[in-house]
Amino acid sequence: METYTKILVLNNEFEAGLLEEVLADRNIPHGIVTSDDTALGGIMEMEFGWGYVEAPERCREEIQKLYEEIIKP
Repeated sequence: METYTKILVLNNEFEAGLLEEVLADRNIPHGIVTSDDTALGGIMEMEFGWGYVEAPERCREEIQKLYEEIIKP
């Protein structure tokens, strides 16, 4: 099994959903990890962003490129 590393930080659930769909469609191995912590009242999300994408290092460039296309206005 490959080692996953943190690739990029996500700003919100909407970005996460879109990126998740694109990565799954392209069969790019990944995981979406949220910073949600109800015990601390959302302070982790304010400090570290909504969450992040983790994936094998070999997928970094492709994921970052796809993310930039998604968030472009």
